[in-house]
Amino acid sequence: MEAAREAAEFADEPDQHTHDQNLVHDSSVDHKGKLPLRASTGVWRSSLFIIAIEFSERLSYFGISTSLIIYLTKAMHEDLKTAATNVNYWTGVTTLMPLLGGFLADAYLGRYSTVILSTVVYLLGLSLMTLSTLVPRLKACGSEICNKPRKVHEVLFFTAIYFISVGTGGHKPSLESFGADQFDDNHPDERKQKMSFFNWWNSGLCAGIILGVTLIVYVEDHMGWGIAGVILTSIMALSLAVFLFGSSVYRYRVPLGSPLTPLLQVAVAAFRNRNLPYPPHSSHLYEVQTADRFQARLLSHTKKLKFLDKAAIIEEGGNSDGKQGPWRLATVTRVEELKLILNMIPIWIVSLPFAIVVAQSSTFFVKQCVIMDRKIGSSFIMPASSMFCLAALGMIIFVVIYDRLLVPFLRKTTGNERGITILQRIGIGMVFSFTTMIVAAVVERKRVGLVKNDPTGGSAGAMSVFWLAPQFIIIGIGDAFALVGLQEYFYDQVPDSMRSLGIAFYLSVSGAANFVSSWLITIVDNITRKSGGQSWFGEDLNTSRLDNFYFLLALIVAVDLCVYVILARRYTYKSVQKTTVGACSDADAPDTSSAV
Repeated sequence: MEAAREAAEFADEPDQHTHDQNLVHDSSVDHKGKLPLRASTGVWRSSLFIIAIEFSERLSYFGISTSLIIYLTKAMHEDLKTAATNVNYWTGVTTLMPLLGGFLADAYLGRYSTVILSTVVYLLGLSLMTLSTLVPRLKACGSEICNKPRKVHEVLFFTAIYFISVGTGGHKPSLESFGADQFDDNHPDERKQKMSFFNWWNSGLCAGIILGVTLIVYVEDHMGWGIAGVILTSIMALSLAVFLFGSSVYRYRVPLGSPLTPLLQVAVAAFRNRNLPYPPHSSHLYEVQTADRFQARLLSHTKKLKFLDKAAIIEEGGNSDGKQGPWRLATVTRVEELKLILNMIPIWIVSLPFAIVVAQSSTFFVKQCVIMDRKIGSSFIMPASSMFCLAALGMIIFVVIYDRLLVPFLRKTTGNERGITILQRIGIGMVFSFTTMIVAAVVERKRVGLVKNDPTGGSAGAMSVFWLAPQFIIIGIGDAFALVGLQEYFYDQVPDSMRSLGIAFYLSVSGAANFVSSWLITIVDNITRKSGGQSWFGEDLNTSRLDNFYFLLALIVAVDLCVYVILARRYTYKSVQKTTVGACSDADAPDTSSAV
């Protein structure tokens, strides 16, 4: 490979164009720190290694998370409300930690190194969890029956799962953005493959989810959490070896320091220049062409958040080439990067209700499965958490349908390279989340009615767990639209230097939603309890009114969806200049890979 590169470098001038076509000019480098060869690095040959380790991580995470509420109530004897709150807090921390991990990856460590380091921390967490559930003296209870777990078990178990949170915090944002980095946005074929990457990425992680909520959950139920921990630790260690094996074919992005500093410089410069008059045309705003091959792409000027344009106004008598520093004068690209982040805040907020609905699938949905008839055939009893695989199957099936059937058809119909815009895709997913809550509420109301009519038998004998199948499948289809769309949105629409942080922003939606879900449960519990009636969250599901809670969530999603439509219609997507120029003009043609 090196010989071929050297030969290309010393080729005659007519071969220079071919030489440039063979190399990737997207600010990435190969494992030797040189420009990557297109034929031997990146795209699917490298992303498959990356998807493999994501499969392992999702296998571990969902093998733990979907059964966690059951473990906390049965093994550690927590009541339903406390267990649900603990699960939501743990999930919230797990999905907010990527903000720190993504920042470190973008600014200092690099995505590849962050993946390796966080996987080691993840392995440590799995090992501690295995010890706390396998070693007799560290288990929740000894051979005798107990009503309260040993303190040493509580400390070790919660330490272990929060180590897993920290590991996930570096793993998730770095790995997904690292996988997307394997495709060159400036190459037409690779750009289209990148659009499919997020679909197949989610298919791979859903495969891990399915095995996690079936095989791993079965082992947890029938052989114990200790044996399941041994399996998960071994698979994670193997996947790390597979990831390292692909190092020679990856494309790497060099960290350039804190991506937040330039954004702060824009804000300061805009404030300092607040009294300067606007130039007659945006082409008079400051922009530079850089020779640094690691520099992000130049962005076209947009008319929204115009007050920030003050940062790019050249003061009369000032010298833009050096006398005015970055805290006084910013380029149009830097200004537009700050606009991108500010434009994301409303979308982030209105995405929360969808994520709150998703949070119910790993807590209350699973707990419902426990008290319903799970018998298949004459003797086999399905683990309650295994119902979650229906959501993963729904997502996999519809992602394939969307990628292979709908997108080609929609491309011809709409003329959009993606088929539909990213925000349209997210909005469709929100509609499915509303439908999920309506269906879940109706089914739960029927189950509560059976319990009321037959308190001794209740729903455990009269109502099959497969009554819950529609709500799991519908939320899976909603994930295929909204979750994949959110991943693509937060990767694509952030500045190029912040793509790990972009994935962290996406993950933080779920993290914040879990905290909001916990707060909402507490608020509703207090209100319904103080109103003189029965709390919607009793000691168990049979004394609770989850159907009312689900209807409340449906109402919240419906109102939120109306707000979302207004914001989406007014949203301006990232517009990348096809050709870099010394000054920015509104007439510059945007790169269709982003401006959709």
